[in-house]
Amino acid sequence: MKILVINAGSSSIKYQLFDMDNEHVLAKGACERIGTDGAFIDHKKTDGPSFKRNERMDDHKMAMKHVLEALTDPEYGVIKDMSEIGAVGHRVVHSGLDFTCSVPVTREVLETCKKNYDLAPLHVPANVSGAEACLEVMPNTPMTLVFDTAFHTTMPPKAYMYGLPYEAYTDWKIRKYGFHGTSHKYVSQEAAKFLGRDIKDLKIVTCHLGNGSSLCAVNGGKCVDTSMGFTPLAGVCMGTRCGDIDPSLVEYISNKSGMTVHETVEYLNKKSGVLGLSGFSSDFRDLAESDRKDEPRAKLAVEVFSYQVKKFIGSYVAAMNGLDCLVFTAGVGEHTAKVRELVCEDMTYFGIELDDALNNNGIRGQQRCISKKGSKVPVLIIPTNEELVIARETLELVTAKK
Repeated sequence: MKILVINAGSSSIKYQLFDMDNEHVLAKGACERIGTDGAFIDHKKTDGPSFKRNERMDDHKMAMKHVLEALTDPEYGVIKDMSEIGAVGHRVVHSGLDFTCSVPVTREVLETCKKNYDLAPLHVPANVSGAEACLEVMPNTPMTLVFDTAFHTTMPPKAYMYGLPYEAYTDWKIRKYGFHGTSHKYVSQEAAKFLGRDIKDLKIVTCHLGNGSSLCAVNGGKCVDTSMGFTPLAGVCMGTRCGDIDPSLVEYISNKSGMTVHETVEYLNKKSGVLGLSGFSSDFRDLAESDRKDEPRAKLAVEVFSYQVKKFIGSYVAAMNGLDCLVFTAGVGEHTAKVRELVCEDMTYFGIELDDALNNNGIRGQQRCISKKGSKVPVLIIPTNEELVIARETLELVTAKK
């Protein structure tokens, strides 16, 4: 079966078409700047030519028509017509309290999603718009919603509740939700395969480290805790996000700067993290470069980030009463050896011993072990593949209905 994976943003649609017989990506691309005069589609055929061209895209429905035209194009396409697409899987950032797993797309499901707009106002409305556009263009094709937050719904109340009046949870849905769930699910499952063990017997900490970063404690294949919270602002400091801070700082910064609360939250989301600490970049490639080693603020930014990651790992070892595997993934986790080195140093108490040569060398994009032979806890690099998780869950749902 061929499955189309859609990730719709407010002004974009990213897509990949999978052949699920071998989980091979046939084509992928993106429609950008939807709703503007500069809209364009960038389409890549895996085993063939690609193109990038401007097209009129007044809305997501029009953009989806261009996606289907690209996929069925005689020269650039990979299918003869859209009937070859067996199902469509849509990424949705937030499930609220309504969904604990992926679900088939129905009008009722989409209306429920709309009730959660205020939980992720920048993402869920766009995700729903993408799904509605697909329904109009492909009304007879089965579709599913795959939620970033669903993997974290197995957390116990002691992990997801905040120390607020209980009514804040019952009336306003305030709790820890967690994000990057499809990534944490994928890499923890791949780690178990890599080790040749049943995931039900493993205690794993997965570190999704990128411009947005989160960690997850996975016990027996289920999430028991994660670092992001009610929003993706919580947890470790990130590219431009502050991570966990004293809540009173919002009022303090607002009073000192003259910014409104909204402006202060923007400041914490877009001007903080390693960008704010370093003063010049949110890109770890810049911060970790050897010619930047004498930049004290760049060094500080990397050290703060790595130290916070280390602390979360330690807390999750305590929460699970052990650790069988540590996994690094995403842009920084996969490609920044210095961060992995700082995170893993002085962790021998937990049985973590990094091999310097393995950590600093290896083929990009390849799963590999970077711990010493004698390390009690294997340390792995597992490239993430969130789109494949969406395709797999869509296939599972569609075939289960038949």
